[in-house]
Amino acid sequence: MSLKAKITWGFVAMLALLVGLGGYAFDTVHQLDRNSRAILQDNFYSVQLGQRMLQALDELATPAAAPAALNRYSTALTREAGNITEPGEQQLVDSMVQALGRYEDAPAGRLATVAELRRHTHHMVALNMAALTRKNEQANRTATAATRLLLTLLTLGALLALALVLSVPEAAVGGLRKLTASINHAAAGNFSASIPQESTDEFGSVARAFNRLLVHLNEYRTANLAELLTERNRVASIVQTLEEGLLLLDESRQVIVANPVACALLGLPEAEVVARPAEELAQANPVFGQLLAYVQQPAAQRGSTPLALTVGEGAEAVFYQVGLHEATSFNAATDRMEFIGSILALHNVSAFKKLDQTKSDFLATISHELKTPLSSSNFNLKLLLDQRIGPLNAEQADIVSSLRQENKRLLLLVSELLTVARLEAGATIALDLRPTALAALVAAATEPLQLQLRPKHLVLDVQLPPDLPPVRADLEKAAWVLLNLLANAVRYSPEGGRIVVSAAAGPDGQTVRVEVQDDGPGIAPEHQQRIFERFAQGPGAGPEAAAGTGLGLSISREFIVSQGGTLGVESTPGAGSTFYFTLPVA
Repeated sequence: MSLKAKITWGFVAMLALLVGLGGYAFDTVHQLDRNSRAILQDNFYSVQLGQRMLQALDELATPAAAPAALNRYSTALTREAGNITEPGEQQLVDSMVQALGRYEDAPAGRLATVAELRRHTHHMVALNMAALTRKNEQANRTATAATRLLLTLLTLGALLALALVLSVPEAAVGGLRKLTASINHAAAGNFSASIPQESTDEFGSVARAFNRLLVHLNEYRTANLAELLTERNRVASIVQTLEEGLLLLDESRQVIVANPVACALLGLPEAEVVARPAEELAQANPVFGQLLAYVQQPAAQRGSTPLALTVGEGAEAVFYQVGLHEATSFNAATDRMEFIGSILALHNVSAFKKLDQTKSDFLATISHELKTPLSSSNFNLKLLLDQRIGPLNAEQADIVSSLRQENKRLLLLVSELLTVARLEAGATIALDLRPTALAALVAAATEPLQLQLRPKHLVLDVQLPPDLPPVRADLEKAAWVLLNLLANAVRYSPEGGRIVVSAAAGPDGQTVRVEVQDDGPGIAPEHQQRIFERFAQGPGAGPEAAAGTGLGLSISREFIVSQGGTLGVESTPGAGSTFYFTLPVA
């Protein structure tokens, strides 16, 4: 008999036993439930009615309560007449009905009639109580017999299950043990350990197929070993000749590849880098420690920004941009992608860094040189508009006013360029951090905005909960950020739109989130991070962006991050935008 047939017949026997046990148990429980319901429905109800009638008879002695008591007794007797279940109970009810009639017709003999009614009522209650006892004993006998039969069937079932447990698993596992032993030998590289073919069942077929597989595997390994070695040497040659540094870490954080450029950067020979645990190498080499710290950061924290690594100081400093790639491979055995290691590519960007520094110096110089003449021309234009200097006709006043607006825009651009130059030069942002109320922060930002709302008939709605905790912030710089977000909302909001300023405590209770929501055109997801870059503006911004410099959001992010917060945006094209920033609770 095949293994499948043995297991099938064993489970069929168990299934038949379970079905028989279940059917008998269900029928027994159903019968007991039906008997208990009959007892409760018939006899117990009659006992309850008898108790009500006896209570009513007790109240007949009180003249004030006699009419109501007589009515309750009559009602209970009527219900009892409809619940006759025991022999002799009908005669008792008839006698009680006749006695009740005599009580109502003959007032002189009511005491004797009440005694007769009480006697009949006690007799009726006793009759139903005796029936309750009898039916309960019968139900107990039925339950005892059913319990004995169920125990007998369960014993037979346990013996059958024990026989199956002792025979079927052994029959199934015996062949698997042999197959497992051969697979372990094959996994260790020994393809000569075949499985003995001792049966003609399914395991015999598996043994013959596995033995054929071992033969083919041995032939395949011999044929492809030389080709694999050739490919490995070719890849190793390519890695060794790369002009950029390359480090490979496996899934256990051990260095498996380090080309000469990477070894030179670390200042160590290849023998001291390859095959060493990354943690151990990081403790001995500070440069590799920075690389490992970057690798160990969560992906969400790293984002898409590569690591900027500086080796050396002063004029001899060399700048690298570190690219990290988490290598994955499809595992056909588990049918899923698995992490196999990390690849660190070290790009030398010293030349680009020098060009960037030259650009920053140029911006700082030009901005500084432009600020003085622009301030002077702005003052002169202001004097021209002063009537004390001399009157201007309406057309001349419009021209001078327009020139002054453009001059102010240039001054704003120059100021922002100077701020960017200082930030790029690594200047520390001077902060005056102190506990600040959100209401004061919002008031400082919204007050200068009122005049900008009127031309477009915009509504500013400030929604601040009264129980907001104070934040730890620099009031001037945080208000500058909020004012910049509000100015952008005004610039992009349609005529008659609504701008909402709101704040709420973070879910962790350690931060407060401030939001600025507008009714503008919205920002596509692919551009929501780009707008925080310097000189960047959203695509399709139209004439509304003409007054912007593309620097405000970049500077705002620097200000918020320096205060321990974050700045971001949530937007859907066509449904407006919500810019937000967080500040730590004081």
